[in-house]
Amino acid sequence: MTHVAIREVSRSTPRTRLVRLDAGTAAPAFRAGQAVMAGFPGVASPVPYSIASPPSAARRGLLELLVPAEGAFGETGDVAAAVGRAVEVSEPFGAFGVPEHLGLVPLVCIAGGTGIAPIRAVLLDTLERQSTRSLTLVYSARALDEFVFDDELSAFAAAGRIRYLKTVTREEGTQAELRVGRVDAALIGSVWPGTGACSLICGPADFVGTVRSAVLALGADAERIVVER
Repeated sequence: MTHVAIREVSRSTPRTRLVRLDAGTAAPAFRAGQAVMAGFPGVASPVPYSIASPPSAARRGLLELLVPAEGAFGETGDVAAAVGRAVEVSEPFGAFGVPEHLGLVPLVCIAGGTGIAPIRAVLLDTLERQSTRSLTLVYSARALDEFVFDDELSAFAAAGRIRYLKTVTREEGTQAELRVGRVDAALIGSVWPGTGACSLICGPADFVGTVRSAVLALGADAERIVVER
């Protein structure tokens, strides 16, 4: 485990916070999509969190984690009060991400809730390194104020760098032009670029299972579907 410091905590949604860790030269190398175990030293067992920042940020000594507003790193209370404290971080682990052997095939990322964290890392890394790859993001949240990184993702979409579709599962207070409903085969099919595409799916277990079945129904190769729960 490596000790790093919490540099900054920002409000991402009412229920989540984006924590920026200052790891300096101790920042671990990782692949976009991987996770770490992280916790306050001596307080509780470390908790797994997907890394939300791209590998290039680690080379600058920075790691970003999307965590619950209450109870992050195994301790009660709002994590915003923990700026400056040390956090223990493990070596990165996990196989989620874009398989290197697929080359520059179109990439369709489908996120549910906080499952956007590793997908954001993948998108940023891909935009930095493979700007010609076709990128599509389908993102589902319970309500309009629960879309994490929405300003950033919308800016990429406005610049034509990604295709970005949002859907909310609760209708109350929703903007009239925003789609309401769960991610289904019809929504995915409306943006599906073809059977050669690679899809990354991350979110709650039931979401992942349903979306994977929908992608398979579109004729996707099961070996080009990568899931994380």
